[in-house]
Formats: sequence, structure tokens, C-alpha cells
Amino acid sequence: MGNENGTWIMKGLAWDDPYRIRTWQELVNWVNEVGFLPLFANEIEGFSVEEHTSPDYWWTGDTAQDPWEWREIIARSKEVAYGKFFGGKAGFISREWLPYFVNFRRNGYDFDARYADGFANLREKIIMDFYLGEDSRGEMLWKQDEILSTDLKKMAGFGKGGLKNYPGIITGLQMQLYLVITDFRRRKNKKGDEYGMSVSVMFPPETVWGYDLVTSAYDEEPMQSWQKIYDHVKNLYPNANDGAITGLIGKRSKSD
Repeated sequence: MGNENGTWIMKGLAWDDPYRIRTWQELVNWVNEVGFLPLFANEIEGFSVEEHTSPDYWWTGDTAQDPWEWREIIARSKEVAYGKFFGGKAGFISREWLPYFVNFRRNGYDFDARYADGFANLREKIIMDFYLGEDSRGEMLWKQDEILSTDLKKMAGFGKGGLKNYPGIITGLQMQLYLVITDFRRRKNKKGDEYGMSVSVMFPPETVWGYDLVTSAYDEEPMQSWQKIYDHVKNLYPNANDGAITGLIGKRSKSD
């Protein structure tokens, strides 16, 4: 998606192009094939959902054809991970590649350990406390209660007169793979009637796919995981420059 003279222009393929992605399930299959995929066009040409779908159906509300609607269906399906994973912008990660992103982005830390070692701030902990707890043996417990993101903001004390930068904190937790978007729901008024636009529901990926799968790359150094991700993008797009790749996946550790 580019801005030309103040007008947003969607990239994409012609309706009759045989390579156009036609359904949300085709998109899931492609994500599983390539491993991970940003939603919108970026500095790596061809590396996005946008560039492989019809530009005519975005934001039409047509669940059969609109990729913006597909992202909701795919998040709900939990076949792949969805969230703000690429330079703070939305995209998908397959379950095969999720552990490598988790290991690199978290630097091998579960959230409780990250906070204990001083690498997470209090606002992040306040958010994560709604999702994490301990069982009777003092072991980590992932809570199952669904919370609309708008409700979470209020419950956590963000907003007017309270804590600041809720969108930034939520995006950061998604970038670190401590949270993924698992659904979208419309809010309800006091009568129980739905209103407004759909808002996200989030969970730790461990809640969705289990701790063993999500952390299965913890046995390798985080920079090994980064290298695998980088090499995979470079293999798919040999002409992509280093800055474009690291802008999406993140930079190598300065200590590496």
C-alpha cells in the first residue's frame, strides 16, 4: 500500500491472474508454504498478502473476497499466528516458524523471567498479568478468559488520567511474541446489542498452541533463530537488501 499524491493505492494482482490468492484458506496454505508473511506491501517486493490479492476488494466487508476480513477468519481459525509481527505491522507466521520468532524476539525468555531480570517494564507486566498466573504448585498458568482489547485497556488502567501508550505496549508484546491476536469481536451495549467495529482478542501463543510447541526453539541461541529467519527471507527474495529484511524481522543483537 503506497501513498500517491495523498491517495492510498493498493498493490495487487488482476482478478483473472492465475496466481491471485482467492480464498482465506489459500492464504493460509501460502503462509504455511513460505513460513511467514506481512499483510501489507513493504520494501521487499512481493513479500506481502497485499501484492498477491485483488486490490479491488479490500475493506469491502465481503468475507469471501476481502483480505481484511480474511485476517479475522484466519486469526479465529488459529491455523497460523496473526498479529503485529513485522516492524510493528500486521502479518502471519506459520506454526513451523513460530518457535524461531519466539526464541529470537524473546531472547529465550518466558515473560515472568524477562520481568524478573529487568527486561520488561511495569506496564507490560500489568497487561500480561491478565493472561498469566500460577497454579497451586507455583507453576506458570495461562489463563483462558477472553478479553476484548478495548476492555483490557480500561481494566489495566490505561487511558485518560491513567497509564500511557496502550497501543505501543500492546504492539511491543506482539512483536516479542508474548501475545497474538486470536479473534475479533464487536462490543456490546448494556442491552447486549453489538455495535461499532470489531476489536481484537489476544492470548499468549502458549494458550493457543501449547508451551512445548511455542518454546521448542529455546534450546538454540536466539541469534541462531534470527539467522534461520534471515536466511529464509534471503532465499525467497535474493535481491532483498539487508536493511529491508532487518526492518521486518528485526536486527541482530549488538552483542552478537
